[in-house]
Amino acid sequence: DQRTGDKSVVYFTRDLSAQGLVSIFRRVSGALTGKVAVKVHTGEQHGPNIIPRSWVKALMEQELPGGTIVETNTYYDGDRYTTEKHRKTLEVNGWTFCPVDIMDEDGDVSLPIPGGKWLTELSVGKHILNYDAMLVLTHFKGHTVGGFGGSLKNISIGCASGKLGKQQIHQLPGDGTWPGGPLFMERMVEGGKAITNHFGQHITYINVLRNMSVDCDCAGLGAAAPTTPDLGIIASTDILAVDQASVDMVYALPEAQRCDLVERIESRSGLRQLEYMKLQGMGNNQYDLITV
Repeated sequence: DQRTGDKSVVYFTRDLSAQGLVSIFRRVSGALTGKVAVKVHTGEQHGPNIIPRSWVKALMEQELPGGTIVETNTYYDGDRYTTEKHRKTLEVNGWTFCPVDIMDEDGDVSLPIPGGKWLTELSVGKHILNYDAMLVLTHFKGHTVGGFGGSLKNISIGCASGKLGKQQIHQLPGDGTWPGGPLFMERMVEGGKAITNHFGQHITYINVLRNMSVDCDCAGLGAAAPTTPDLGIIASTDILAVDQASVDMVYALPEAQRCDLVERIESRSGLRQLEYMKLQGMGNNQYDLITV
């Protein structure tokens, strides 16, 4: 009742399956024309919580036969730190059924951030310029620094180049400190705005609320076991609305089921992501929820 402004349409299905994913995709796929990038967090080796490959395979084969999964290398030294290690991890995790483009394999390109308070541009994998549209397919979960990882994190940190772009978001210029909390959230939002601005109307968002650990898929086998129940799949052409609806659905759970994930979100000031997306004009935090 404290929210203001226009409403967006958000779709929801309880059908956590390949067909559920395909069905909800069809509701938000209209603007995905030309060469389509599918941004998925493909995970560290043997990560237990990533979106099932069989679901993504079905989606690609039925709806996006010419699509390409896109990723970038990591800033931390892990299974995806170099292109060589990243490709090995993709093979281990079963992302072998369609092309996977590591967008920063051949270097970076800077995208402008209109209206940014902290960042004026973001260094992203230069291969992003090869695509006309993007499907942001996100495993919604907690995050050690971000509080939660939704569609915003998937494109902001996920498209930023491993060697420079991720540093631009995480690390303050000058003293080199790594701020957490609201300042990090605002920088992450501005990074995401570089991507939404680049694709304009040709970008859409799906959040899969399943295996919602308090930890990101970056944690791999070290991720905490989920204590929040699986909920379903949420989709919208509005990035703020899809992340807001996902958070709202978690907060609507009984206390015992939501407490761990809510504690992770609030202890990291994760809700600032939503507030700042609204301030940056990236979407609506009011929505009509349509069950599919």
